[in-house]
Amino acid sequence: MQTPIEVAFKHVDPTDEIKALILEKADQLETYYDGITSCHVYVRAPHQSQRKGNLYEVTVEVRVPGTELVVRNDMDDVAEHEHLRVAICDAFAAMTTELKRWKAQIRDEVKTTDGGPLQGKVVEIRHDEDFGQIIATDQRIVYFHRNSVVDGSFDELQPRDTVELVVQTGESAIGPQASTVRRIGALEFNPATKPSRR
Repeated sequence: MQTPIEVAFKHVDPTDEIKALILEKADQLETYYDGITSCHVYVRAPHQSQRKGNLYEVTVEVRVPGTELVVRNDMDDVAEHEHLRVAICDAFAAMTTELKRWKAQIRDEVKTTDGGPLQGKVVEIRHDEDFGQIIATDQRIVYFHRNSVVDGSFDELQPRDTVELVVQTGESAIGPQASTVRRIGALEFNPATKPSRR
């Protein structure tokens, strides 16, 4: 995770055990996807239910390249959420499901190739800050700068655009970086012609 997890409590006096549980569950999310940039957790005891007593509300927000995934377990309003540990575990279980779904969706959109140049899809583009991120066919998240885009087409790039890229050798503080990025035009790439899986 690029930034430390942030946890906020409202109308709840958290124990060390509860804090440790949240940190443990947040760490486990990275076993499903190691490109998470941030995680925010909000724990509240918002209302007293006549039917079910005091129900805890747990919101988990996870930032991944190009989007933010959010789950909130108060919508279920289940009696088990009178127990804070259960509410926390349920919220993180729901986030795990969301994370797996997002990862599968991105993987399906990335063209798989046998040999040839490395390809990927743009998952985030910051035209005003001169950089973006690509998820490559090998599932790496690769950073690229405006200057690495050939033909001066950086301003034309949009999320989900397919590109060819060359990754720089050597370590970088921000992870893998592309030395060259070339947009693949609509005539060069047709998702309907993806190679069949063997």
